[in-house]
Amino acid sequence: MTVSSNDQHRTDPSGVLNLLDDLIAKARAAGADAADAVLFDSASVSLAQRLGKTEKLERSESGDLGLRVFVGKRQAIVSSTDRSTKALDELVERAIAMARVVPEDGFAGIADPEQLARSWPDLDICDSEEPSSETLIERARIAEEAALAVQGVTNSEGADAGWSRSTIAIAASNGFAGTYGVSRQSLSASVIVGTGTGMERDYDYDSKVYGADLRDAAEIGREAGERAVRRLNPRRVKSCKVPVVFDPRVSRGLLGHLTGAISGPSIARGTSFLKDKMGQRIFAPSITIVDDPHVKRGLRSRPFDAEGVEVKRRTLIEDGVLTTWLLDLRSARQLGLQTTGHAARGTSGPPGPAPANVYMAAGKRSRADILAEIKDGFYVTDLMGMGVNGVTGDYSRGAGGFWIENGQIAYPVNEITIAGNLKDMFLNMEAADDLELRFGMDAPTVRIDGMTIAGM
Repeated sequence: MTVSSNDQHRTDPSGVLNLLDDLIAKARAAGADAADAVLFDSASVSLAQRLGKTEKLERSESGDLGLRVFVGKRQAIVSSTDRSTKALDELVERAIAMARVVPEDGFAGIADPEQLARSWPDLDICDSEEPSSETLIERARIAEEAALAVQGVTNSEGADAGWSRSTIAIAASNGFAGTYGVSRQSLSASVIVGTGTGMERDYDYDSKVYGADLRDAAEIGREAGERAVRRLNPRRVKSCKVPVVFDPRVSRGLLGHLTGAISGPSIARGTSFLKDKMGQRIFAPSITIVDDPHVKRGLRSRPFDAEGVEVKRRTLIEDGVLTTWLLDLRSARQLGLQTTGHAARGTSGPPGPAPANVYMAAGKRSRADILAEIKDGFYVTDLMGMGVNGVTGDYSRGAGGFWIENGQIAYPVNEITIAGNLKDMFLNMEAADDLELRFGMDAPTVRIDGMTIAGM
């Protein structure tokens, strides 16, 4: 099913688009040459329990809106949680006064009418059913009990269950008006094994748009317990240079480093290690990476971007070659390009590029086949610290996981650092065939040869 923006405007049961239209009309009447506005209405419930006792059960509701006005090439942004007529009149007055005194920005502005999304698919990203508190409590109970039942587990850090739903509305003086809802349900468990200085911890987690799509609570608990048990009695290893294999739980973080490096503002400022790499091979030829905002029930799916611009599936890396930047309107104008429909924003700041559902396509070989060739190597399951330099690509992070000997997982390892440079890491990367689309940024098991291990 496809929904047009005009249909959305006519079927506005909560009146949020009418509210934004009125706000924009007031801004135009007060002297704004152009304006746009965003609104978020959200509700959430969070539950935490530990050792069978509920430690937290909280519900929160919030509503916030933001107005951006343009006076010539000057822009100002104001936000408010008060939607009374008096408060909105004052909001407009403050925004216009601010816009008249700030410096000009030659690249700022709303979208041209031909850039706007006129229709969009039904992405099924909002579950209308809110789970009861009893349902959340039961999920957490099952997960924690399953984790504690794993032999070797000695304590629990608890289980958490949550739900949230938000309405997002965007309108602008160029004629765009659109609204959609998003929902999330989540469940996690974290447990401890061992005693004294020999304690280790691990967790498992799942998040979905629909509660019915969540993994079984007992499965999440068991996986948390089994992961923790496998970490018992870790060893240290000597410093060396070996192949490093990233578990899917951490390999998706490599996609975050890529999307940050190809973000329009970083390219425009010249502060990215990939600033001169457009059209060049920056990954191994076997690697393809996709950004798709139209994944059904996707955690990062969206029908249009935060500037009302049409969004579509894009291949960021095709056979190892960089094909596009991630652009909003402003960064696109800076670079003399067209927006790619990646704008995201809150209520108190301007738009900026952000990816949608990003995934690395599955490779052709299995995880077992990739491991089988490694005489000595390191299998990463956890990363710590933020030692990544976006300007140079230098990469250095604390890590934990397992040593690989003769193609097999041999024993747990912790207190080491893995290091390299993302330019080399990308070029020496191989993806396994075990991709699962779970979190909105996903990758299969990934092998990278030639990384440095700093150990004993």
